[in-house]
Amino acid sequence: MPRLGAKGVDEITTADVMEVLLPIWSSKPETARRVRQRIGTIMKWAVAQGYRESNPAGDAIGSALPRHGKNREHFRALPHAEVGAALEAIRASRAWPATKLAFEFLVLTAARSGEVRHAMWQEMDLGAATWTVPGERMKSGRTHRVPLTSRAIDVLREARRQSGGDGLVFPSPTNRALSASTLSKLLRENGVPAVPHGFRTSFRVWCGDTGVAREVAEAALAHVVRDKVEAAYARGTLFVRRREAMEDWADYIAGRLAHSRTPSV
Repeated sequence: MPRLGAKGVDEITTADVMEVLLPIWSSKPETARRVRQRIGTIMKWAVAQGYRESNPAGDAIGSALPRHGKNREHFRALPHAEVGAALEAIRASRAWPATKLAFEFLVLTAARSGEVRHAMWQEMDLGAATWTVPGERMKSGRTHRVPLTSRAIDVLREARRQSGGDGLVFPSPTNRALSASTLSKLLRENGVPAVPHGFRTSFRVWCGDTGVAREVAEAALAHVVRDKVEAAYARGTLFVRRREAMEDWADYIAGRLAHSRTPSV
């Protein structure tokens, strides 16, 4: 805003965008990437509307910006043996009840934060123990069916007692969707050295350590299967095996299943 806010959209130059990006390009690369992307989105709209002729955040500045290193910073995750203790710490906290339940549901389902925070009651079938996430909320763009464990059902029943079972499953105190930073703040304030997305990593490593078949683990995480034959197989046969694996995961983090036991998948 200090650099661009007072200018007409047709007055913004590549140099202006560079002045915004350069101070954070190396120190905060992910933030800088998003800033460039959002400026570019606005400029593309301006071009389409006839307010300017080019996008000053586009390819023109790509070669002028310093190259980022190739090493990616992975999401901070806990060893799977520590996930149960993290859950206990969150349950004992004084956080908003729906926030605590949303976090536990995220861990149990190995879902992404946005999928959980925007979950609606009409997506839940407690009788069939299935959560159907619509494609528009999935990274892949495809509808994803999630088998719900016994503990996940208990979490939903508690959430229903609190929210009334209509609209959002895990509403904020203002009855809106929890913000993107809410779960991260919950972990940070309770001394859990991980980010919400990192619990998908914890689950995936546990799968590898306990013999869960790769295709079952990948399907549970809703990762896109590139091979067409394997993808057809995954759609047809893996749901029951995923349910068994998720039940074992729930038992493991609750302390009812030893690390050395191989799930029956």
